[in-house]
Amino acid sequence: MSALEPRDADVAPRPGARAVAHVAHDDDTKGSVLDPAHRALSIGIVSVVLLIAFEATAVGTAMPVAARELNGVSVYAFAFSAYFTTSLFAMVLAGQWSDRSGPLAPLTAGISAFAAGLLLSGTAGAMWLFILGRAVQGLGGGLVIVALYVIVGRAYAEHLRPAIMAAFAASWVVPSVVGPLAAGTVTEHLGWRWVFVGIPALVVFPLALALPAIRRTASGPADPTAPVAPWDRRRIRLALGISAGAALLQYGGQELRWLSLLPAAVGVALLVPAVRGLLPHGTWRAARGLPSVVLLRGIAAGAFIAAESFVPLMLVTQRGLSPTLAGFSLAAGGLTWALGSWIQARPWTEPYRERLVVLGMVLVALSIAAAPSVLITAVPVWVLAAVWGLGCLGMGAVIASTSVLLMKLSAPEEVGANSAALQISDGLSNVLLLAAGGAAFAALGGGAVGHAVTSSAATGSHPAAFAAVFLPMAGVAAVGAWVATRLHGTEARA
Repeated sequence: MSALEPRDADVAPRPGARAVAHVAHDDDTKGSVLDPAHRALSIGIVSVVLLIAFEATAVGTAMPVAARELNGVSVYAFAFSAYFTTSLFAMVLAGQWSDRSGPLAPLTAGISAFAAGLLLSGTAGAMWLFILGRAVQGLGGGLVIVALYVIVGRAYAEHLRPAIMAAFAASWVVPSVVGPLAAGTVTEHLGWRWVFVGIPALVVFPLALALPAIRRTASGPADPTAPVAPWDRRRIRLALGISAGAALLQYGGQELRWLSLLPAAVGVALLVPAVRGLLPHGTWRAARGLPSVVLLRGIAAGAFIAAESFVPLMLVTQRGLSPTLAGFSLAAGGLTWALGSWIQARPWTEPYRERLVVLGMVLVALSIAAAPSVLITAVPVWVLAAVWGLGCLGMGAVIASTSVLLMKLSAPEEVGANSAALQISDGLSNVLLLAAGGAAFAALGGGAVGHAVTSSAATGSHPAAFAAVFLPMAGVAAVGAWVATRLHGTEARA
């Protein structure tokens, strides 16, 4: 077989997988995500993602002001880590909950918790209450993201799933451009609290629109004739372990001190068995099929997000851009990310999905490797915006494709658990690679550049610290290109 020919034999679902329930026409090759059978559901769940995207992009703008007003700058990082650690636990809980009784209950509970957390943070009079609100938000966010994946797996025919995943990606475009500006305006004129308390009221419309359609198409267990499986208490314990381990690892990584090694070591001791128990067997050796899909999601998300986190700082401290201009230099990436997701949704790309993902990871690796070229003053700043746009194009194809492949390779009764594994791989790799990149950055004197953030001009401080972040992350992404060649087919379990 030619290397350019489609490999239909390799894209069959895993043994034991069967078609999931969905609403579609009699001919499964027809219909769209906006046909009468899907319109209300599609608009509702995409609106939920849109609001979550606005919240995610807006909170980062309001958070420094909130921490300063609540006298909590010293524990600023915990406002972010609290969300992450509780969401990891909620993802596992949502996977079991959805597989047992359908995604309706965890989605409703998740949106309610997300809104309650926003209200708690927005009305907090002390930093510890603000952080508690962020933790409640994390519980809601973890429940919602897994429930949405299960809904897509059940309510949409296989040929429609790439399109709805592309819609999810597109719903981040406007928030990524408008969100920080809108949040900054609201924070400046009305106060940071309105960034938090204003969003819950907007959740009512998409929830009311989507709930009837979810109840009709995706409620109940995957197989109504099968007995309801008991709760897997071992997975719940592992979920608690992964959340506690991630929290301790982040806490230990806050400062480069010898005493920080103790909580970090305990965190690793909790994380290793938890991750091995919650991710598919063979994930760490990139076994063909589902394990490689889950592994690739973590590699792609972790490498790219860890690198992107340092782009604005590099532009501000090394090239003298204002924080606003540095942020806008990445704005085009939202458009190209949506474009990459749209391309993978085209029917003609389906037989070549693996090759598309490999190409996407190559673009990601090249863009990360090329980013530190702007440390050379002769290189125009717009070069970074251009190469980062190419990286986002690759990420759009990769992230959406891993979601589509996960559903293809999962039996209906496993979609919840496998979706949770995909999100755990995504979130955990973010914190691990961010911690590794941050440690390398600090070790090469990167901490000194933080003083330049408030300066209007660049300083000549430690450009090598930025290279120490970007080049290893480019190497991680290159490994992801190899993992992308193993997404199809199956291997016998060891």
